[in-house]
Amino acid sequence: MTVWTLAAEPFDSPDATALRRAYYHDVASRYWGRPATAAEVDDGLGNDGAELLTPPTGRFVVGRYGGAAAACGGVLMLDEKRAELTRVFLRHEVRGCGGAGLLMESLEHEARALGARRMVLNTRLDLVEARALYVRHGYEEIPAYCSGPYMDIWYGRDL
Repeated sequence: MTVWTLAAEPFDSPDATALRRAYYHDVASRYWGRPATAAEVDDGLGNDGAELLTPPTGRFVVGRYGGAAAACGGVLMLDEKRAELTRVFLRHEVRGCGGAGLLMESLEHEARALGARRMVLNTRLDLVEARALYVRHGYEEIPAYCSGPYMDIWYGRDL
């Protein structure tokens, strides 16, 4: 039986870096309607703020399926009580294997450990799988709490 294991890990570990690259390739390719190049992925990750996903400002979680790095996500403290969910990603080949719910639970646990009482996030309308995941886990649409070029919809929930 293949099992999931999830744990906080440095955002720049080899597995975390590979997952962050896969995440960015996936969302950028969907946005542009063509495969993102390695240079575009490098550029996108160059100043993405991932260094903030370390205590006390955040956490990065890596999920392994059968021992292989297969999922990731981060939480970033926005203020004393609110954390932002970010970079939630599962490799396509492991979607439907039960990891998404476990990843959400792990990320919410990490946010609570950092002091968060509410989780918020922003995403794009075309990321329908992500939006469905958030709604399944009790997130509801909220007014915009930030702005940016890749933000179409905002969600939140109390922890």
